[in-house]
Amino acid sequence: MTESPSASEPARPSPPSTGPPSAGPASSAPALPGAPASSTPTPPRRHRPDVTDLAEAFASFAGSVIGLGVGIAVVDGVSAPQLWTIPAAALIVFAITWLMQAPLRWLADRVGAAIAFTLGLAVQVATMWAALQLLPGVEIHRWWDAAGVLVVAAVVIAVLGWLTVSDPVYAVGDIVRRGRRARRRNRRRGTSPPERRPGLLLVILDGVAEPVLRHAIDAGHAPTIARWLARGDHRLDGWWAQVPATTPASTAGLLHGKADHIPAFRWWDESLGRLVVANHPWDAAAIEAAFSDGEGLLAHDGAAVATAFSGDAPATQLVMSRTYGHKVQGRRIGSVYIRFLANPFVFSRTLVLTLGEMVKELWQARLARVRGVEPRISRGGPYVALRGVTNVWLRALGTTIVAEHMERGTATIAVDFVDYDEVAHHAGPVRPESMRSLEGIDGVLRALAMVNEVAARDYRIVVVSDHGQSLGATFEQVTGTSLTKVVTALMGRPRPERPEEAGRTGAGNEDWGPLNALLNEIVAPVRGRPVASGPGGRAPGRPAPDKDPEADVRAAQDAHPDAVTVIASGNLGVVWFTGVPGRLQLTEIQERWPGLVAGLADHAGIGVVIVDSWRGLLAIGPGGVRALEPETEPDLPPIEGTDPLLAYDDADVAARDLRRAGRLPHQGDLVIVSSVSEDGHVHAFEHQVGSHGGLGGEQNRAVLLHPTALACTGPYVGADAVFHQLVAWQRELGLRP
Repeated sequence: MTESPSASEPARPSPPSTGPPSAGPASSAPALPGAPASSTPTPPRRHRPDVTDLAEAFASFAGSVIGLGVGIAVVDGVSAPQLWTIPAAALIVFAITWLMQAPLRWLADRVGAAIAFTLGLAVQVATMWAALQLLPGVEIHRWWDAAGVLVVAAVVIAVLGWLTVSDPVYAVGDIVRRGRRARRRNRRRGTSPPERRPGLLLVILDGVAEPVLRHAIDAGHAPTIARWLARGDHRLDGWWAQVPATTPASTAGLLHGKADHIPAFRWWDESLGRLVVANHPWDAAAIEAAFSDGEGLLAHDGAAVATAFSGDAPATQLVMSRTYGHKVQGRRIGSVYIRFLANPFVFSRTLVLTLGEMVKELWQARLARVRGVEPRISRGGPYVALRGVTNVWLRALGTTIVAEHMERGTATIAVDFVDYDEVAHHAGPVRPESMRSLEGIDGVLRALAMVNEVAARDYRIVVVSDHGQSLGATFEQVTGTSLTKVVTALMGRPRPERPEEAGRTGAGNEDWGPLNALLNEIVAPVRGRPVASGPGGRAPGRPAPDKDPEADVRAAQDAHPDAVTVIASGNLGVVWFTGVPGRLQLTEIQERWPGLVAGLADHAGIGVVIVDSWRGLLAIGPGGVRALEPETEPDLPPIEGTDPLLAYDDADVAARDLRRAGRLPHQGDLVIVSSVSEDGHVHAFEHQVGSHGGLGGEQNRAVLLHPTALACTGPYVGADAVFHQLVAWQRELGLRP
């Protein structure tokens, strides 16, 4: 696939250094920084199809004909004695689909996503039924026979698609074809295209560490990124993801500059008397409301797609914090699904590929068992379905939504792809199946860069990750027990009052976030209340207005003074003594449970325990103590015995991160980080062979891939620092006042 020429250097085939690869012709004079960011860009010109377009259309039509032919031959309830009826049926399907697009989009925007799904599925079967009924000589007796033909045709088309075009390009094929046509026409005529104002496209690769991306580039798993780097259009840097290195904290930092508001993936809120879970819609909405100042990254004519928080974007889809309560109602989001649902072949192909991804997961998990790959965890249960949904359905849907925003000229767009993170949690960060997921995301970048050729703006594509991942056997595999059991045993109690750890099998809490966002956009408006799937999904929502949550908390504390909540966020563990108000210091903990802190610090699989004390935060390890706030008592030695942070690559960096994490709001009484081996392996307190959240390995080394022409002021420590750099780039491009 050739890339678009540069407007600033028309004779050269490479794109301009100020824009992303495949960005197409750009304006030689970007908008002034003071120009209003929300003005409507000039839409790209449309052209008549040329020979290549007709050839591509014919290839697509031929695949449909073959699929229909096989479907009619296989399904018993349908017969077509004359061969000419098969291509005629395909033509009728395309004609009905084309005629139904506009009214379906109009209706879907007004009735909501749930009814749009139902309408789309019904239209598919009705379209196939009508196509077969309208042709003379074709016999079909039942509507489910038409559905059977549709399914078989989808399988055949999916197989053909694997041989001809990548899935992301297929999802945005109409826009991509326009991009190719514009590029060829400009080259042939030697004319300059209309000037386009710049835009910013932020692609978040969930869980990808910078060293892992470099490995993928060298191994040929990321050819699009490799091409960008080889041409000098982009530069690959990194940034340090601070503890807690989790998606909610990093997303709050990247899109709002407010990472300090989130202490873990889940945490105990004493004022509410319950857990707050970042991927539950009611909690995500409340979390964002607490820190949003209306000036997030996407506040000025921006769009957020499939992210945890909105960045204050006026347009959001599949965003967890915008799927709760009144924010679900009245939003015109149904039409975005029509691209998949109204065209029988697009939707059915996506469905077949989703099922194929699930089969692939079962095969890869079995292969790992047969080969004796270690470390390894069980990969059954809901995760099999989640992988299919995230790696195919949500990837294609997210790509389509972003492409539509690019075509409309939205100034700044942010999208999060979770494909790699899902697989790496269960397989490992650099295992073959994880690298294959990166191939799929690289295909998304290729598709979006091609869409950029006909976009209303000339988008600068910036790729970041929210954190990395580190390999290692789980804490339970290493020690034979869970962190909750260790804590409660050392407290002298056989069982915890509030056991709060992810299950030993299946998908973890974080894995359910993208599915929760999708379900809430579709189902919540119909049910009238939000949906939360996964562990803890039945947890209560916000307290009733006439209820005093603090009174309930006080009553619970009086009844259970030894109550404890233990939370796992990857290899970061947090302990709250929920039966005691406020945060306990070391002396108080030792008085109540004398062997607890020392027992945790000496335990195999635990590297360091953070606890508050009369001399500030302390990091306690098996052989020594380090004061994280030495200025509190400057006359005392900052390190006694062996520095417990020496195992974490750079002890001073670890001390800086843990000092910050220990003072975050709602932080627990104890913060625990797993031990780390000499080769960087950590031990997740959850059921994950690839984990993040704490320190150790490559989990803190996140990605920042940006156009070389954008001034870079790194190195960057923390997601907030990356946010401020992104805002500076927005101002440089005239996208922000």
